[in-house]
Amino acid sequence: MPHRIAFAAMLIAAPLFAQSESAEARINAQRDELARIRAERDELEQKMSGLQNTAHELRDEVNLLDKQHDATARMVKSLDQQLVAITDEVQSTTDDLESSEREATVKRAVLQRRLTEIYKRGPLYSAEVLFSAQSVGQLVARYKYLHLLALRDKGLVRRLEELHDKIENQQIQLVRLQSSVAENRTQKEQEAARLAELERQQARSLARVQEDAKRTKARLAELEKSEARMNSIIASFEAERRRANGRAGRATMAPSSIRTTDIGRLDWPVDGAFLYRFGRFVNPNNTTTRWNGIGITAPEGTVVKSVSGGTVAYAGGMGTYGNTVILEHGGGDYSVYGSLDKISVRKGARVVKGQTLGTVGVSDPALGPHLHFEIRRGGPAVDPAEWLRAAR
Repeated sequence: MPHRIAFAAMLIAAPLFAQSESAEARINAQRDELARIRAERDELEQKMSGLQNTAHELRDEVNLLDKQHDATARMVKSLDQQLVAITDEVQSTTDDLESSEREATVKRAVLQRRLTEIYKRGPLYSAEVLFSAQSVGQLVARYKYLHLLALRDKGLVRRLEELHDKIENQQIQLVRLQSSVAENRTQKEQEAARLAELERQQARSLARVQEDAKRTKARLAELEKSEARMNSIIASFEAERRRANGRAGRATMAPSSIRTTDIGRLDWPVDGAFLYRFGRFVNPNNTTTRWNGIGITAPEGTVVKSVSGGTVAYAGGMGTYGNTVILEHGGGDYSVYGSLDKISVRKGARVVKGQTLGTVGVSDPALGPHLHFEIRRGGPAVDPAEWLRAAR
């Protein structure tokens, strides 16, 4: 009978142990996932910090904010799942603790009754039972009975000791799990607050993107308007030149001071590096800008020089071009120098190659100080970088 009781207790304890181990594994897995997500978000925050300390595109900032928001949302979800796992483990441990305490109460009562019986019978009870046997068979039977009784008593004491240790461990585990629940809720509150702040940042970034798109659209409209004006002015120069040549006769047509042999040989109008290139450029917000020339970065106030001799056909402001000088080189060729701070020549003046036309200025704060340079042949713009020596 005692062996059956011990075996049954093992059968009951086995699934409880497996359930506890499974819940603990779930909690550990959730903690590992939470640590992975937190490391991912820390990396994103470092990237955002580096981005904010350098010049960057608004699109990059928006993308990083979206990724941070996603990582934080996954952390909140992971914390929710961890809380469920911890709560399940708390309930399982509580039920197991209550079951152990009930069993300990029953076993303790049984042991108390046995101790009372042993005390009442006295220390010589076992000997009296054996010596009062009427036969050898009766003696053997009584010995077996007393032996089984002693084994049962020892098993009862051992089980009480096991229950005592188990209850103590379960109480420690319960305190630890309750602490984990409190820590989990605190972390969840912090992450929920962080998520709300990221959503506010996303809203602000969206507003900035929309405002940036609006400004870009307006800027493109201004560029198109200025380009149309530039085309119109050069077209009028070209028409006037053709009329003048028609009146004077073809024999008197002045050749261009810019020849095809000059391709790749013209001096740069200002020393610097490319800010933008000739042709179409896709902006970060997916709008497109077409540049009819190149942008050359240079400190504000840097001297700008003519790439070839010619006549000043225009000197003054021109929309997004800012202060601009247009040189007519003859033969329908023109060079354009925009984004100037100061203009050093007047309309109608003759200039020679390398002569100062003005200084670098800022026509668009977003682009900074630079020279906008174009070459036009018969009216249409061509890539000026191909004409400059050792294109950079």
